Amino acid sequence: MFTIQDKVVLITGGSKGIGLGIAKAFSKAGAHVHVCGRNEPAPDTFPEGSGIQFVKCDVRDPESAEALITGIREIEGRIDVLINNAGGGPPADAATASPRFTESIIRLNLLAPLLMSQLAYDALKESNGSIINIASVSAIRSSPGTMAYGAAKAGLLNATISLAQEWGPHIRVNAIIAGLIKTEAANEHYGGPDGIEKLEARLPGRRMGTPEDVAKACLYLASDDAAYVSGASLEVYGGGEPPSFLTFIAEAQQ
Repeated sequence: MFTIQDKVVLITGGSKGIGLGIAKAFSKAGAHVHVCGRNEPAPDTFPEGSGIQFVKCDVRDPESAEALITGIREIEGRIDVLINNAGGGPPADAATASPRFTESIIRLNLLAPLLMSQLAYDALKESNGSIINIASVSAIRSSPGTMAYGAAKAGLLNATISLAQEWGPHIRVNAIIAGLIKTEAANEHYGGPDGIEKLEARLPGRRMGTPEDVAKACLYLASDDAAYVSGASLEVYGGGEPPSFLTFIAEAQQ
């Protein structure tokens, strides 16, 4: 197990999906875990005795985000790891999506992580800490239907390598390129159990990823074992998605 004991970790969007999986993993590894979100989680969201602390915060809002960082520093005295996980966005037709919609997607998936990183800069510099940006496979392939989301995540990858150079040696900055992850929203996104079954049959690992898969990668990047890893984008997508033309060929040969 990577050394995480007693590190102070902040995870945005940490009360559901990938973020919740990351929060549970860091808590189990002995970290002091703080998570934030726009909505209060259900009472049984976090395991009993985990010590995970939730703070209501909109990371897109500078005042709310600054209060979050200040509050954690007052409680813990430091911040060792910032995981910019909050993100996402519904599908939309690029030709008709409103400027307001596009701006909101970019604000959440790119501008908010940049804001959080800036606000945590002093604390992370003092602790020789690290930032982990949760990106997406949509950042490195076409993203029809979610163009703004893919573009924002691509920007986050560039921000990762840029900040790694600008803020080194005191702060390490890395990213995780998450593939298709089976969260509580998977049925809605992928057409229910039948859609998921068909999708998984086409993937190299014959399964979608899990929040725990992403969490294990985060544990490594946040640990001292990754002391010389900065500016990296770690691909956690089980070998990727086969090109669609292979499906067409297979169907034609049947």
